[in-house]
Amino acid sequence: GLNFIDLMVRQGNIDNPPKTPLVPGFECSGIVEALGDSVKGFEIGDRVMAFVNYNAWAEVVCTPVEFVYKIPDDMSFSEAAAFPMNFVTAYMMLFEVANLREGMSVLVHSAGGGVGQAVAQLCSTIPNVTVFGTASSFKHEAIKDSVTHLFDRNADYVQEVKRISTDGVDIVLDCLCGENTGKGLSLLKPLGTYILYGSSNMVTGETKSFFSFAKSWWQVEKVNPIKLYEENKVIAGFSLLNLLFKQNRGGLIKGVMDKLLNLYSSKKIKPVVDSLWALEEVKEAMQRIHDRGNIGKLILDVEKAPTPLVS
Repeated sequence: GLNFIDLMVRQGNIDNPPKTPLVPGFECSGIVEALGDSVKGFEIGDRVMAFVNYNAWAEVVCTPVEFVYKIPDDMSFSEAAAFPMNFVTAYMMLFEVANLREGMSVLVHSAGGGVGQAVAQLCSTIPNVTVFGTASSFKHEAIKDSVTHLFDRNADYVQEVKRISTDGVDIVLDCLCGENTGKGLSLLKPLGTYILYGSSNMVTGETKSFFSFAKSWWQVEKVNPIKLYEENKVIAGFSLLNLLFKQNRGGLIKGVMDKLLNLYSSKKIKPVVDSLWALEEVKEAMQRIHDRGNIGKLILDVEKAPTPLVS
């Protein structure tokens, strides 16, 4: 699976970026080729998907058994590689952090991306949830059925949301950061939850510019704790990778994956795969994510031959 965090790793826009040489990637699917001595519950030949702490973009991947899950019989390998990061992130934010319930409203940025589409599908499993989404206008036709109200990502979505829902929304999921932080907080109803789970505005052009990076952080409004208390608002952060690999919550995530796979089996959710790319095409695939051209998930397929270039 190819994720926005992979772009941030490449540009060094994360805390403690790893030293090169480095194999990127945090999730994959494949066939079990070998087992550790004490591994139970899996056999050689099993179809599995897994979280990996780097090194996922490879033909052979090694990861602790607690991060590995069996793939349902009717799920393809490409769907399985598109499943763990996006759906676990969306589920944790909606149900574990924000406590989504019937009749609530959610604003999600990048509604056409992998997490955005997972959020929209999970919201549809709860009755009467209103989903406001922002996305590039060229994606609107493709994703208009997945959200209740869709806005252009460059439009003044704050006014649009308030026109439809005068008192705002219950949950804001923000993967953009920058100036959107203040806008998101302003849209929250009392007892609403704002969750920051990324900072894609930090990803700059093809070459990293420190000044555009600094400008994005400079635009983040300082949050006044007393104002939060007076307005009854919740502000939260969520990082799935830290939860898995730094805070040892693999057991919690396993329980979430079980619930998600039940939802998949009952045909309530389904990963959206944008496109498949050969490993040699990773530069072009990353550019597609950078340009926000994808609807759903981009997948690197080690068995795919590169598409011949047309002269």
